[in-house]
Amino acid sequence: MIGEILITVYAGLEHAFEVDHLLAVNNLVSNRNKIREAIKDGIYWGIGHTLTIFFIGILMIGFKLIIHEKIFSYLEACVGLMLVILGIYRLFKLFKKNTHSHTYSHSHEHTHKDGTKHSHLHTHTYTHSHPIDIFSHEHQENVTNFKAAFGVGLVHGLAGSGALVVLILSQMKSAFDGLLYILIFGIGSIIGMLLASGLFSLPFSKKILGSYKLKYSLIIISSILCIIFGFKVIIENYLQW
Repeated sequence: MIGEILITVYAGLEHAFEVDHLLAVNNLVSNRNKIREAIKDGIYWGIGHTLTIFFIGILMIGFKLIIHEKIFSYLEACVGLMLVILGIYRLFKLFKKNTHSHTYSHSHEHTHKDGTKHSHLHTHTYTHSHPIDIFSHEHQENVTNFKAAFGVGLVHGLAGSGALVVLILSQMKSAFDGLLYILIFGIGSIIGMLLASGLFSLPFSKKILGSYKLKYSLIIISSILCIIFGFKVIIENYLQW
């Protein structure tokens, strides 16, 4: 029994390290400058992911609902779309933080022919980009907001959940055993994503790397990879329609 539980936990842990999961969590933790906060992102991602799979498991195992394979193909395409949006949004947020507008004013006097004087006030606004701390104070104030990680986990649970539940149906003797397997599998995925988010957050930690350019480059690379892989998932599932 203990051996089966450990194998199930390992299966969930391994599942967390799939490419699309890693790309998503990498984009999430690039917002963090503390490993502790990144790990919390991973935990919330895992909880959201487990809830979705468990809900689908209840429908298919508990209520004997048959969900067509094509529907899961649509759902996986939605996951691909989410990856594209996640990558684009991260790039937008990065470049927006690095663009600043400044306003300055000055006045000067005019003397008219009748000897009266008055001054004019001029205001100028200019915008420029320069390297700043990519982790702004505004983000630090909202550092406990993990809704994004939870939401990404919920959507990610749609990808591959159908195949997992069908596999469980063929192996488990009862609905209770099947749902219990999903929960244990979910615990494994939470542990796996906790580890992955902690590892991926290291380059973005102020205590580990102080190089602004390196952090900036890593965010751009991870965002672009997320977008590319997202389009790949969309195209692969579109071809199945």
